[in-house]
Amino acid sequence: MRITRIDTCGLRGATPEGGWSHELQPDDIVHTLVAVHTDEGIVGLGSAFTSEALVRGAIDLLSPHLIGENPQEVERLTETLHQTAFWMGRGGSLTHATSAIDIALWDIAGQAASQPVGRLLGGRHRDRVRPYASVLMDEAGPMTENLEALVATGFSAFKIGWWKFGRVDAATDEATVAAARAAVGDRLLAVDAGGSEAFFPGDRAWAKRTARMLADYDVAWFEEALAPDDIDGFAELRATSPVRISGGEVLTRRQSFQPYLDRHAFDIVQPDTTKGGGLSESRRIGWAAQDRGIRLIPHGWNTGIGLAADLQLASALSATDLVEYKTGSAYVDDLIHGGWTLDAEGRLDIPATPGLGVTLDEDTLGRYGTRPGFATATP
Repeated sequence: MRITRIDTCGLRGATPEGGWSHELQPDDIVHTLVAVHTDEGIVGLGSAFTSEALVRGAIDLLSPHLIGENPQEVERLTETLHQTAFWMGRGGSLTHATSAIDIALWDIAGQAASQPVGRLLGGRHRDRVRPYASVLMDEAGPMTENLEALVATGFSAFKIGWWKFGRVDAATDEATVAAARAAVGDRLLAVDAGGSEAFFPGDRAWAKRTARMLADYDVAWFEEALAPDDIDGFAELRATSPVRISGGEVLTRRQSFQPYLDRHAFDIVQPDTTKGGGLSESRRIGWAAQDRGIRLIPHGWNTGIGLAADLQLASALSATDLVEYKTGSAYVDDLIHGGWTLDAEGRLDIPATPGLGVTLDEDTLGRYGTRPGFATATP
C-alpha cells in the first residue's frame, strides 16, 4: 500500500466562539480536516487545530516525505516529518499539520488491519469513556441555563472556562463558580482560567488564592491557571494547591512536555492530539506521564474527527477515563455520520470498528466544508 495524495478541507460557517480576546467568527477557519489517500482505496482521516491555509502550506512542504510511502509505517513517517521540520517551523504549523497526518495514518493502519486504532496503540483498557461537557463561562443566567440543559441531555461531567475569570475580581470568579456548581449539582466540575489567552493577567498569587476558593466548591481540577510557559509557576502552584492543576494544551511534541512532567508541574497533562503531534505523540506523553503518577486527559476543543482520535487514545491509556467534548459545535455534534450518543451513565462508546471507527456525514461536510467530497476514495 502506498500514499498517493493528501487533501485538506477547512471548516467554516459554524465556528464556535473560543473565548479569545480577538473572538472567532462563524466563518473563521481554525479547524482543518485532512484525508490521506492510498493506492488501495483506503482513506485515512485526521484533524488539525489550525487554518486550512497553514495546513495546506505545511503539506506542500512535507508531502515529498509521504507520497509513495507505506502509510502503515505510522511512527516512522511522522517522526521523519518532525525530524525534517527543524528549519521550517517545527512545533508550529508543521507540527499541527503533522498531527492531522498522524491521526489519518493510524486510521489507515487500523482499517488495513481490521482493528480499532486503540488496539494498535497498545490495547483497549476500556470500551467506553466519560466525556466532560466543555463550555465557556458567561453571566450566571445564560451559563446556568446552558449547564442545566446539558445535565438534562445526560452529561455527568463539566468544565467551565475563560470569559472574565481571573480578569475582573475575586468576587466575579467565585460567583461564576458558585453558579456553575449549583447548576450541575454534585457532578464533576472543572475550571479553566484560559491562561493561554494573549496577555492573560493572572499571576502566581492570584492562582494560589483562586485554587483555595475552588477547593471550597469541590472543583476537580484547575486548568491553565498561569501563562503556558511559566513552568516554575506551575510547579510552585501544584506544590501548594488543594485542587489538581492541569495544563499543556498549547505545547507540541513530547520534548516540550518532558520538563513539565519532570518538574511535576501538572497533576493532569492535557496535550491536544490535533496540535501536539497526533496520536503517536499523545501516546508517548501519556506513557511518560503515567510513569510519574500524572494523568492524561486530552484537550479536545476541535472536531468530531479529533474526538474520535481522543476516544481511541482513551481506550489505550489506562488512566485516561475522561475526554473533552466541545458542546454546541456542529463540527463535533454533526460531522460524524450517526452522531454521538451518551449512554445512561453519561459515557460514549469507543468505536470498535476498524480505524478510528467513524465516517464523515456528507451533508454536514457539504454545508461547512471548503472542499466537500475531499475524502472520497478513488480506485
